[in-house]
Amino acid sequence: MNRNSGSFGSVETIAVSFITVLKNKSVFAYLGVTNNGWLMNSKKIKWGFIGTGWIANKFANSLKSTEGSELYAIGSRSIESAKKFAGEFNAPKAYGSYQEVARDPDVDVIYIATPHNLHCANTLMCLESNKHVLCEKPFGVNGKEVRLMIDLAREKNLFLMEALWSRFLPNVIKVKELVDSGTIGNVKLLTAYFEGKSDGGPEHRHFNIDLCGGSLLDIGIYNVFLSLYLLGSPERFKALAATGSNGTDNSIGILFKYPGDSLAVLHSSFMANTPIVAEIHGDKGKIVMEHLWFCPGNIRLIRHDGTEELIKFEFKGNGYNYEAQEVVDCIAAGKTESNIMTHEFSLKLIDMLDAIRKECGIIYPKHDL
Repeated sequence: MNRNSGSFGSVETIAVSFITVLKNKSVFAYLGVTNNGWLMNSKKIKWGFIGTGWIANKFANSLKSTEGSELYAIGSRSIESAKKFAGEFNAPKAYGSYQEVARDPDVDVIYIATPHNLHCANTLMCLESNKHVLCEKPFGVNGKEVRLMIDLAREKNLFLMEALWSRFLPNVIKVKELVDSGTIGNVKLLTAYFEGKSDGGPEHRHFNIDLCGGSLLDIGIYNVFLSLYLLGSPERFKALAATGSNGTDNSIGILFKYPGDSLAVLHSSFMANTPIVAEIHGDKGKIVMEHLWFCPGNIRLIRHDGTEELIKFEFKGNGYNYEAQEVVDCIAAGKTESNIMTHEFSLKLIDMLDAIRKECGIIYPKHDL
């Protein structure tokens, strides 16, 4: 038997065929790989949605800019709402319950966009149905819930991530790079504000204690996230909340004390409309994250020598696609946890939020007691 031949032909024949292909295609095309690393004709990740509110709408739009994704199934407590949403985004399946999405054998990953009080229960249900999960922030209402979610995901060997979209935005990542590189020197003060006047009544999710309302978990979480992301956990903190008659925080102010003479001043409120900005001040300059700092946007670098630089970014999609792409890439790679938004960071975040609520006397009876 010729050692240079076999069922696939001679070595010479294979070599000639390979060279012929390379004359017309790149190596990557020959191997069936696209520019972003996805295999041509590979199975797209099929998304199921639980919830059809405005945040689900934003995320559904983002999938149009996410490689390897398909919006497949929509679940709502109202079949009419599910059908309307599915029709708007050309999703093939619409269900009148959350459970049906979790049971659909063709769904790969489920995006949970329900009110805060349902995040843990919905996540556990999806994981029990062997579905990967991306759950909106806050991951759970408290540390106990988040640990239950993470433990089950690890037990089932499934992907699980908290959907805190700002963590994946190029402008936010750039701020972290500038801080870590010492561009503005030693950080002395971080300020982050997120206020937006809510016209909702006492039953609205912003103020409803049973829905785990309040500014801290809804919008204040972004301020806490930024401080933890840029500066780490504080040595100690103080917090004071203005609570309504229903027990949720209408406004909250937080001070984080870091080593040396560094402070973070954080404020969130549903009582007023103010510029939503963040600034990081160092002993060599400052970084200004412009209005709606938690969204795609520009940043300004102002040095103490009088020079100023406007750093602009070219964003793809509406911004939510960056976290969506992370989920798709992780699942395609067989990962059960993101290296960017880790379980460890989500635990650090929820534990800090728990401590702040305890300091302010904010209790969710159906979850904390």
